[in-house]
Amino acid sequence: MASISFDFDVVIFAPLAPIIGVLVFWLIQLLFIENQKHMLSHLRSNHEPLCRFTNFVGILFQTMCHALGYTVTRSGIQHFQVTVNYGKVSPKKEKTGVFEWISNSFLFLGPFFIPSGLLLLCSYFLLENGFVIPTPTLYTFGEGLSNFGLSLSTYAQSFAGFLLRIDFLNPIHLGFFLLLLFLGMGIRPSYMGEEKKSKIDLMYDLKNIKNHFAQKPWYIVIFFIVMYGVFYLSLFLKTNWYFVLFSLFGWTSLVAIIAMMIAYLILLLIRTTDEISGRWKVLPFLTIPVSYSLARVFLYYVPMGNTQTSSLVVMILSTLLVTILLFRYKTNRFKTDSKMKHMRAEDGKKRTSKKRAD
Repeated sequence: MASISFDFDVVIFAPLAPIIGVLVFWLIQLLFIENQKHMLSHLRSNHEPLCRFTNFVGILFQTMCHALGYTVTRSGIQHFQVTVNYGKVSPKKEKTGVFEWISNSFLFLGPFFIPSGLLLLCSYFLLENGFVIPTPTLYTFGEGLSNFGLSLSTYAQSFAGFLLRIDFLNPIHLGFFLLLLFLGMGIRPSYMGEEKKSKIDLMYDLKNIKNHFAQKPWYIVIFFIVMYGVFYLSLFLKTNWYFVLFSLFGWTSLVAIIAMMIAYLILLLIRTTDEISGRWKVLPFLTIPVSYSLARVFLYYVPMGNTQTSSLVVMILSTLLVTILLFRYKTNRFKTDSKMKHMRAEDGKKRTSKKRAD
């Protein structure tokens, strides 16, 4: 093993490499969440129950994370309430100081990592060779970023390989996929409050997190002191403990991103079928299980290798083809024309307002 060089890069900048990596992926996760909320806003008029369900899932995750924070700080839980619009947890013992700060940390940051962390734990028993964390040799900033990226890319490739070989006739695979979709549909709520709905968006989350850390800036200093201590201990023992810790956070963000990508495709299919007239809009959703089942039966009697992947490809192509054909020949022209007229009317109002302003 190469000798460890105690230069300025190693002592000061190297511990920041995995922290920066986690922050970058967390910000990407926030952007995916915002994009999904934008898609749901377009579906709300026609699919209010679906939007309410996704909001309930987000509030459920948020409330459970807050309850976990009270459990970790040994405050106890006196009252736990979750509705479609609101969630509340009351502790048995009101604690202040660092305990209150930790509980609120679970509330503001927990929903981004804890639910996907549970899925990450489940994926440990399903993925092959996905949990790889290289042991550093030089402990430099560049090597830290490189190893962090390598651990995430290895996990992403393993996850993608699992999805390409997923067996929907296997209850374990099907259950994991449904949990993945459950997470992707509602990792964060879109609104809270029954009477006055407070919109929850990217700026809302960032503002709460900023205010949370601004209240106790010394806790951030203590956090970095502890992280640097763990890094120096790993450096002294020539282990990868420090990188293991932050790779776990990176993997959880990656799981959440993958879950939202899959959920977004489902939402996109729902939005596309809204343009199809009558009962024909149900056909693409029926095509999914029917085409997959027929492909599995055919490949059972005519083995061709890669049965799961081939069936999955047949299912995706069949659904895509049926959706395109229905969208082309069974589009609700009246609805489309109404939308066009509405858009033209809005454009006319904007032009009129602009002329008056000029």
